[in-house]
Amino acid sequence: MQRALNITARDFALSEAFEAEIREKAASLDTYFTRITGCDVTVEAPVEHHRKGGPFKVHVRLTVPGKELIVNRQSEEGLAAAIREAFDAMRRQLEDYVREHRGDVKAHEAPAQGRVSRLSADYGFLETADGREIYFHRNSVLNGGFDRLQIGTQVRFVEEEGDEGPQASTVTVAERRH
Repeated sequence: MQRALNITARDFALSEAFEAEIREKAASLDTYFTRITGCDVTVEAPVEHHRKGGPFKVHVRLTVPGKELIVNRQSEEGLAAAIREAFDAMRRQLEDYVREHRGDVKAHEAPAQGRVSRLSADYGFLETADGREIYFHRNSVLNGGFDRLQIGTQVRFVEEEGDEGPQASTVTVAERRH
């Protein structure tokens, strides 16, 4: 970490053992991403914790290039559980950030476009922009729209490999532009 870990305990004195556990868990985040710029941890005791016990709250704020990751956890099972749950959630967020940062997160492609070329009672065929014909079933047409289709209707669809070749799923009528 580029900046020293900052630990704050509100409404109670944090024991050395819990502080050491927080330091250890914060340091372990460096194994997932080495360019963490800062980490702030705030631990809040429950109201009247010396008499009633109750849920501890742990807030972790991690600063990474271009983003701030924040986790808030509360646990009825005690402070150790709240610390563990907060850092587990932060690790998952950090892993997601790293995947996104590396470009591993898959960008969703826009649905393909085509037009209805043939219709039958329960299925039809779409003609794609490159001239291929793709089968679709009435159940693939969203919102029960199969009965409203006509030959020539412009549609968007997701192409997938079926048992007998390419087929369209998630077929929707394309919006008309005025």
